[in-house]
Amino acid sequence: MEQLRYHRILLKIGGESLAGPSGSGIDAAQAKDIARRLKEVRELGVDIALVIGAGNLWRGKIGLEMGMDQATADYMGMLGTVMNSLALMDALEHQDVVTRVMTAIEMRTVAEPYIRRRAIRHLEKGRVVIFGGGTGNPYFSTDTAAALRAMEIEADVLIKATKVDGVYDSDPKVNPAAVKFDELSYLDAIQQRLGVMDSTAITMCMENKLPIHVLNLWDVGALKKALFGQKVVTIVH
Repeated sequence: MEQLRYHRILLKIGGESLAGPSGSGIDAAQAKDIARRLKEVRELGVDIALVIGAGNLWRGKIGLEMGMDQATADYMGMLGTVMNSLALMDALEHQDVVTRVMTAIEMRTVAEPYIRRRAIRHLEKGRVVIFGGGTGNPYFSTDTAAALRAMEIEADVLIKATKVDGVYDSDPKVNPAAVKFDELSYLDAIQQRLGVMDSTAITMCMENKLPIHVLNLWDVGALKKALFGQKVVTIVH
């Protein structure tokens, strides 16, 4: 019988994963689909923490193009991640998965403030924990927030869930001849600008020897297979 390779994961998903056909907003069917996949993994006994972006609701780049101060645009994005976190929490709890949202920016009426030891305790009790609000600071991406939280909760792996089945040398949707990498070093991922995660996040993982797996969240069974060590991902290590 196959053995689980990872027992505690930090899953980073983009806000676009919650969007409907329009590519923006929050689609209940998409949230339900993600929740169902996470429930399957949780039932294996895996501790699950999540960081979700806000690209379906707001992008700081839009604010900058409007002449907005970057810090303000970034804070708006952090609030968007909390909205997505609450939507995903609701979808998970409709699947009978006990979930807690913790935020880096305090908003006690809707979520718990982030406290590292409390987050670890939730995981130990079998609860899914969603980290909203990024790092709580402007100028840092949700990729960096994912790397930071993964280290803090002592995750075994950081999983970057995308809509492609790994990392390619060019966009496979544009270039049919794009080559997929099975493995990459942290430095190669940074130097070749392959878009795995931002350089700050990758550097943090490199310095703390935390592996990054990149996979297609929508590929049925891909997440479960990755946890058993099957080669359905690109591994950055």
